[in-house]
Amino acid sequence: MGLEKLEDIVDIPYPQHPHCATVLVLDTSASMSGNKIAELNEGLRILTDELKEDDLAVKRIDLAVITFGKGVELVRPFTGISAFDPPELSAGGYTPMGQAILEAVRLVEERKAEYRTIGTDYYRPWIFLITDGQPTDMRKGDEIWEKVIEAVHGGEKDHKFLFWALGVDQANMTVLREISPPGRTPLMLKEAKWAEMFLWLSKSLSQISDSRIGEQISLENPVGPEGWGVIQL
Repeated sequence: MGLEKLEDIVDIPYPQHPHCATVLVLDTSASMSGNKIAELNEGLRILTDELKEDDLAVKRIDLAVITFGKGVELVRPFTGISAFDPPELSAGGYTPMGQAILEAVRLVEERKAEYRTIGTDYYRPWIFLITDGQPTDMRKGDEIWEKVIEAVHGGEKDHKFLFWALGVDQANMTVLREISPPGRTPLMLKEAKWAEMFLWLSKSLSQISDSRIGEQISLENPVGPEGWGVIQL
């Protein structure tokens, strides 16, 4: 057998383009049952459909989905948008948010290493957390909590990724504020604004894919009068 080429070992579509690794970290605990899990599933379809309409996003956005409910599960590994099939999520279990965040950080670092292996340039990855509760696998000050704070705050400070936290319904915003990096206040979803939020996310990722690496871009304000989010004081 001959030597395998690097691009055959690491399956990254359009390796000549810069890529943006994006991880959705989604709460699928029992409290998400009913309308919330339905809205989440519809949002994933909206996000996928919108990005598939953007030629550059198709080539440059890699999407992964991690859920936390009945354990932490990588339900979609990093996949280029053209091949991405949105999962149909179901709700159940507790809220192992801490382990899910740590898995997302690990996954992002692994993906960046794969990009470097084949010489593919990349934008700063995104980690986007959505939850309606509070973590059941960590408490402030314990070992997992400290690991999460170090990973998220340190990762942002060292420009390893951008971390966004979104609370819905009865989410513990105090916890999300402490987990979120300084300067990135978590947002609370306005009632019934799921579709608008996923449209904002698709537009933001499209803007990134249409930019140069390191370029400053201005994202649409999610907390404006017509926005989908609010900052809970």
